[in-house]
Amino acid sequence: MSTNGNDAHHVHSHDHTSIDTTSRAFAVGVTLNLAFVAIEAGFGVWADSLALLADAGHNFSDVIGLLAAWGAMMLARRQPSKRFTYGLRGSTILAALANVMLLLIAVGGISWEAFQRFNEPAAVNEPVMIWVALAGVVINVATALLFMKGSQHDLNQRGAFLHMVADAAVSIGVTVAGVGILLTGWLWIDPAVSLLIAVVILISTWSLLNASLRLSIHAVPDRIDPEEVQQYLQGLPGVQEVHDLHIWGMSTTETALTVHLVMPQGHPGDALLDEITEQLEHNFHIGHTTVQVELGAADVVCRLAQSDVV
Repeated sequence: MSTNGNDAHHVHSHDHTSIDTTSRAFAVGVTLNLAFVAIEAGFGVWADSLALLADAGHNFSDVIGLLAAWGAMMLARRQPSKRFTYGLRGSTILAALANVMLLLIAVGGISWEAFQRFNEPAAVNEPVMIWVALAGVVINVATALLFMKGSQHDLNQRGAFLHMVADAAVSIGVTVAGVGILLTGWLWIDPAVSLLIAVVILISTWSLLNASLRLSIHAVPDRIDPEEVQQYLQGLPGVQEVHDLHIWGMSTTETALTVHLVMPQGHPGDALLDEITEQLEHNFHIGHTTVQVELGAADVVCRLAQSDVV
């Protein structure tokens, strides 16, 4: 028993260390980007550059998204209660979804203003536009690096990472637009790049939208193959049938599973159940497992045995 206790303490300590590291990443990311938004918006007005203003608006929506994700991560640390038996872990999924909605609103605003600017071109201050955009490349790449490691297992951090990478690409586009206008005098390049920014945001957001929507309606997380889980459970010694298998995300990082195992030879004992839990965690990253064992009596039929019954 003491070995299990030490392992639990180690995992608990590791989780807190990971959360603290992620929290620092969010704090630094928010501070850097909020400062840059203020600078970029100010220079965008001064240079009369729609591309700079569009990028500043996009970056500001990213700051709000980072704040939402950061807040949700902190809420997820709240202990479960009698009313919220999973705690507030699901708030991380809502934050990811809210982040996507903000980005889509930003795309609409940028596109509308770009079409208006096509009809009424305006002169821009090209040198200011170029240097501010280059500063944006540095800021966005630095912020993306903060979330690169965590993006592999957390939807919110993946969203933050993808947004920062997209922002860096957008800032490069604004730089190119400034150089293009400086060399050619073609003012339409500014709104054209703004539309390109909107397209880049939309493309980079699509996978996050799909994943967050799926998690919000309890779909199996993308990283888990339900067929492989089914085959593992079916191959366990003494298991005759597997049914009522459900896998869903409790948060952007934690997954739960419930299942019925028909075992006619009798209850497998706590040792096998503990082994099942450990293997599901190790092989499939499913950390919250509930297994119901049935003996398969001929006169008792589980009402949840049919695959179309939930």
